[in-house]
Amino acid sequence: MIEALEKLDKELFVYINGLHSPFWDGIMIFMSEKLVWIPFYLAIIGYVVYRYRRQGFLMLLLAGAAIGLADFIASGIFKATFARLRPCHDPTLDAVINVVHGCGGQFGFMSSHAATTFALAVFFNLILSGRYLLFKIILVTWAVLICYSRVYLGVHFPMDVIGGALLGALLAYLATLVYNLLLNRYPALKR
Repeated sequence: MIEALEKLDKELFVYINGLHSPFWDGIMIFMSEKLVWIPFYLAIIGYVVYRYRRQGFLMLLLAGAAIGLADFIASGIFKATFARLRPCHDPTLDAVINVVHGCGGQFGFMSSHAATTFALAVFFNLILSGRYLLFKIILVTWAVLICYSRVYLGVHFPMDVIGGALLGALLAYLATLVYNLLLNRYPALKR
């Protein structure tokens, strides 16, 4: 069963990674760059603090905790434990892989990009009301595009990003539980 999943994972990787073109290469490199998103993060932080005041600081603290844990668990625990080679380090893919912009570390399961972006997207999707639907859609679309870019660029298998996304979503859900618990216990935070 595991061998069949790994075979399917590699086949899906080869398909997605093979869809490259000079136009999309640049866009996917842009999507994957962490520093490019700093203005986006700063805008979220600024809006949350402006709109929610004390409650906003709690939101950012717990979103940051979910993101930090997602990164630590994905990179610090899972990659070393599973030691699954990134596609760009996998010798069985040498003849078919398109590495667009560097490779990264040796191991790829789980994707830290996927874990952290989904932690952020899922956390705000769970705590914000329905009137923020457009923002919620933007966050999830952004997270999915970053995950796709990691496979497209040849640095992660699809299961690496799916595993990372699930980890990020789980940690976001747990952070949401803590957030709601603290708001119920300390109503003054809502002001």
